[in-house]
Amino acid sequence: MPSKQNALFLFLFFVSIVCACVQAQPLNRNSAKALTPVAQHTYFFVGGSYGGDPAKPLMNGQMFVEKLTPVKRRHPYPILLIHGAAQTATNWMGTPDGREGWAQFFSAQGYDVYMVDQPARGRSAWQEGIDGKLSTFDAKTEESLFSVPEQYMLWPQAKFHTQWPGNGPKHGKIGDPIFDQFYSSQVQFVASETETETLIQHAAAALLDRIGPAIVLTHSQSGTFGWLIADVRPKLVKAIVAIEPSGPPLQNEIPFGTDKARVWGVTDIPITYDPPITDPSQLQVEQQDKPDKPDLARCWSQKTPAHSLVNLRVHHERSHGGIRLRTNQIQACTASITPIPFLRASGWFLSEPAIGMTAFRVR
Repeated sequence: MPSKQNALFLFLFFVSIVCACVQAQPLNRNSAKALTPVAQHTYFFVGGSYGGDPAKPLMNGQMFVEKLTPVKRRHPYPILLIHGAAQTATNWMGTPDGREGWAQFFSAQGYDVYMVDQPARGRSAWQEGIDGKLSTFDAKTEESLFSVPEQYMLWPQAKFHTQWPGNGPKHGKIGDPIFDQFYSSQVQFVASETETETLIQHAAAALLDRIGPAIVLTHSQSGTFGWLIADVRPKLVKAIVAIEPSGPPLQNEIPFGTDKARVWGVTDIPITYDPPITDPSQLQVEQQDKPDKPDLARCWSQKTPAHSLVNLRVHHERSHGGIRLRTNQIQACTASITPIPFLRASGWFLSEPAIGMTAFRVR
């Protein structure tokens, strides 16, 4: 097997190990060993344009990029880490109880690591009068979704959640120092998904044009971004690793309501299909009569003959208790937008590991 394919499989193995350890091991802020220091820690900006009042132009749409260069580079492709809603690149730099983050882990394995603040968020400035309305998560919502969902039970699998660090009577809630540290990191974000996806697609394409081929790792809200980035730069995205990606196709599911969403199947803005479509109404879809298993949602999928997503390859990880597990669509239904027989015929590898579905393709 070519060395670059070996490198991709090795990276996907690393991701599986990281996710499995998070699932299986109790968290202890003193248990992590110090990782290899980085050789260089730098930053720059990509994308953006001047807009607003011509007499007083402002830059908008630019994206802050932070880079960790390893002491010894051992892999041909860098990793691009894209955070989820209300987060910034600090999401990857450490945990709220003081442990090192994914960025340091992958740098220690010899990867160049790039992290971003999504356009119009954090260090990628939001411009009043140009960028759209902002939204945020209140602290109680964060408790119910992320830190102690097992106490709110907004979806059946929340009872399996065990991974919030620390202990004590306020564990995972307002007043818990670890929760307070986490909530302090949350920031406002652009409310419109279509605006957000458009901004990140343009900026991430500019980043890949600058740094070359990369592995794109997305999380939660940024799950849709990976598909869109690969769609416009298919030769530069060598793999997509989607950690509990946003979804499911075509419709939200609890705890986010049941409104129609991602009208282009897996995204809110246009994405390339074969045969081509010019309007999302051209996707002929149907919903399952019943879910694959109890406590899962019913998939929406395309009717046959289906339109294929031609520019995607993905490795998908999810947790047993995470907010995305209820949506069967994140596991099986996302694959059903381009049916599994097509994925296999197009060079995809599909499996069912202990913590979720894997579907990825390498060139």
